[in-house]
Amino acid sequence: MRRQSGLAVICGMVFALQGGAAGAAGREAADACSFLSQTTVSTVLGVALDAGRHIGPGSALCGWGEPNDPNHSGKHVLFTIYRAVGKISSEERFENGKTPIQGIEKTPVRGIGDDAYYIDTPGFGLGLNVKRGAFAFQVKVFGFSPELIKSFEKALAQNVLAKLP
Repeated sequence: MRRQSGLAVICGMVFALQGGAAGAAGREAADACSFLSQTTVSTVLGVALDAGRHIGPGSALCGWGEPNDPNHSGKHVLFTIYRAVGKISSEERFENGKTPIQGIEKTPVRGIGDDAYYIDTPGFGLGLNVKRGAFAFQVKVFGFSPELIKSFEKALAQNVLAKLP
């Protein structure tokens, strides 16, 4: 009897671990546009924005832009889910983003997810990279002052994190 209950415990742990991995894989495979609504993004930024739409192939990158600005040249938001690329996991991609590079400023941020940092890349803007568990993402806001961008990115990241288990 003890042997059967021990086997049951082991089987239960295996299924729980597989479920956790499947949950992380499911979030990684999720549609980026499903994490932030048009209303949420517009409210945080205080401007009217169109519904999110995928940028490029796949569903890892979503953008919200001002009406009548299909190229997102004005105020807009980009949300990217870090997915595995080859043998590099989403977590490794997040960690690799911390590597110092001359001319690119990286600033740790406390109180968001398990780990977070701002990355300021000349010519590409300021972004907030966030990780919770095995799920990592980036939020970028354009068209505002750096101080407002940081505030907006932080608020949007908190909205994304609220949707995660």
